[in-house]
Amino acid sequence: MTIAITGARGFLGWHTACRLLATRGEEAVLLGREEFADPALLARKLADVDTVIHIAGVNRAETDEEIEQGNIALAEALATALGDRPVHVVYASTVMVAMDTPYGRGKTRAGEILGALPGTTATVLMPNLFGEHGRPAYNSFIATFAHEVAHGRQPSVTGDRQIPLLHAQDAAEVLIAAAEKRQDDLITPEAEPHGISEVLDLLNEFHTTYAATGDIPDVSTKFRLDLFNTYRAALWPHGYPILKPVHADNRGELIETVRSHGGQGQAYVSSTKPGQTRGEHYHLRKIERFVVFKGEAEIKLRRLFHDEVLTFRVSGDQPAHLDMPTMWVHNIVNVGDTDVITAFWADQLLDPVNPDQYPMKVVPEVAQ
Repeated sequence: MTIAITGARGFLGWHTACRLLATRGEEAVLLGREEFADPALLARKLADVDTVIHIAGVNRAETDEEIEQGNIALAEALATALGDRPVHVVYASTVMVAMDTPYGRGKTRAGEILGALPGTTATVLMPNLFGEHGRPAYNSFIATFAHEVAHGRQPSVTGDRQIPLLHAQDAAEVLIAAAEKRQDDLITPEAEPHGISEVLDLLNEFHTTYAATGDIPDVSTKFRLDLFNTYRAALWPHGYPILKPVHADNRGELIETVRSHGGQGQAYVSSTKPGQTRGEHYHLRKIERFVVFKGEAEIKLRRLFHDEVLTFRVSGDQPAHLDMPTMWVHNIVNVGDTDVITAFWADQLLDPVNPDQYPMKVVPEVAQ
């Protein structure tokens, strides 16, 4: 199965590409604005594809007409590029198709266009989605709230109500599973209702607990963990590293590594010889903390499907912790002349069968 993802550089598209790579070991053909602006290029990219996950859409625009017609135009462009080939299409639609709005009408008509293609079509009616790296004032109210709280501002709630919510990784799994089934289908993923003010209260709790000291808040439920990882992404990278106070007396020094307010965890310590590297992997949901107690090191990170590498210099002379953001490849390199002693902590007990750890180089090797 060769999968293409439209809207792959957007919020849900990126999450879907990340999950497909991590859990199935497959790199999708990534299609975005550049491809849709060039019909010939789009057709070439789709030539060897047998499955398309169509996520590209228009959520916001200057006019209602742009929203409605924008979603229709994307479906028409995809249909034209596929031609008469019997490709399986998974369409990320919305529960809002039931509403007579520009967005609902546009998504409805797009679904009709895709459903008329010669292959099979699975339509997924997505609820409100949230997750890491959503765009504030665009993808969801949670993306906006997380951004504001992480930057020390307080958003307000008007019209508090219960909203059915689904994390983007769960939505991505639904799309991938529908791609694997390869049949006509209509799917409504199960969402978990939460109040708007409840979400804001949790984000404020996370910020108060975590931002200054690095205390891990209560992440004992899946929703809390998913929301905390969303908040951490909004805090990244401006909120890191977080310095650790050193308590010294005539006996020596004491440094706290982790204070957790709820949930499980596992800690371990390693030594790394000069010039050696640890890590070279990423996680989908796990919180992983690095604290260097001795030596000089660099922690390097790269967001999946991006090129930029961020580097943090850390030293045992001024202990600080860095919590690895989800879906960022990371490593730690000893750049000094002595061993580096590092404490690690994760919010999950190690499960050898499902460790939520996926190998990848921060700096990909260049083929010779």
